[in-house]
Amino acid sequence: MKGFGATIVRAARRFMSSLPALFGVLVFTFLLMRVLPGDPAVFFASGPNAGKEEIEVIRKQMGLDKPIPEQLVHYLYDVGRGNLGKSLMTGQSVTTDLRERLPASLELTLTALLLALLSAVPLGVIAALRPGSFVDHGVRLFCALGVCVPTFVSGLLLIYVFYYLLGLAPDPTGRIDVFTSLPPQRTGFLTVDFLLAGDLDGWWVAFRQLILPAVTMALFVIAPLARITRASMLVSLGSDFVRTARSVGLSWWRIVVTYALRNAILPVITIAGIVFSTMLGANVLVEKVYSWPGVASYALDALLSSDYAPVQGFVLLMASIFVVVNLLVDVLYGIADPRVSI
Repeated sequence: MKGFGATIVRAARRFMSSLPALFGVLVFTFLLMRVLPGDPAVFFASGPNAGKEEIEVIRKQMGLDKPIPEQLVHYLYDVGRGNLGKSLMTGQSVTTDLRERLPASLELTLTALLLALLSAVPLGVIAALRPGSFVDHGVRLFCALGVCVPTFVSGLLLIYVFYYLLGLAPDPTGRIDVFTSLPPQRTGFLTVDFLLAGDLDGWWVAFRQLILPAVTMALFVIAPLARITRASMLVSLGSDFVRTARSVGLSWWRIVVTYALRNAILPVITIAGIVFSTMLGANVLVEKVYSWPGVASYALDALLSSDYAPVQGFVLLMASIFVVVNLLVDVLYGIADPRVSI
């Protein structure tokens, strides 16, 4: 417990040291949105044919009539109070929009990461146990294909095969079909909320809607996870402690699972944290292909319409999640190997 407490203290210190980086993200995103082409006031004033008075009213509502330094000060002040602004697309506060959409993105990303880990770790172990074999080359080829094929291409192919040809998948139209009632919202994860409500039929509907986009995302991230697992296993299998374990007559299965895999899993934890943070912000193509109402598609729609507040709020959210996930990875790393200090 003492070592765990020290790990938490060090993690808290690292979080405090990451605050300047979050501040830099705030300022950079704010300035970047102001230099992008296009005037959001013109867009939301019914196009380029809108009158000047109407445009000026909207510019005043968005605070664009003030100098940029003054806009930045007001924005930082609002963020400090927890106010991320108001979206002109939805008419709601950005905080409300992100809170409503974040569970959808988290559910999709976590499911995809779980599928990727359940596939990548065994593939990496099998490839490491037989290096240079046909199995090893097959795993590496599969990983290469997963990286080369864009997510929107694999998503469209999966829809074509499993929905159009085979009829096994439901319509790629969001988290749930129109004939199923939503459960009482407790976690925001539909599969969990349906289970908590005891509605197994609704859970099955939500699961069927979830599995195809999750597989699409998982195919793209299996490669880095399988590669790092294979490389780490090769190092572990060639280490002195494995040779010692074999010399004392331990079973090969116990050596692989208890000694080699336990040491090889540490780099996988690090890569999994990085992959999760990347997936959460970069799954916009998957969300668009499957009409998934997540935060990435929300930010893209806002960017296309020059709606500043949602984009700035999305970038801040992703940066914050990235910091928290990296801290969590550091804590897990310290728990898995007490010799490691963060």
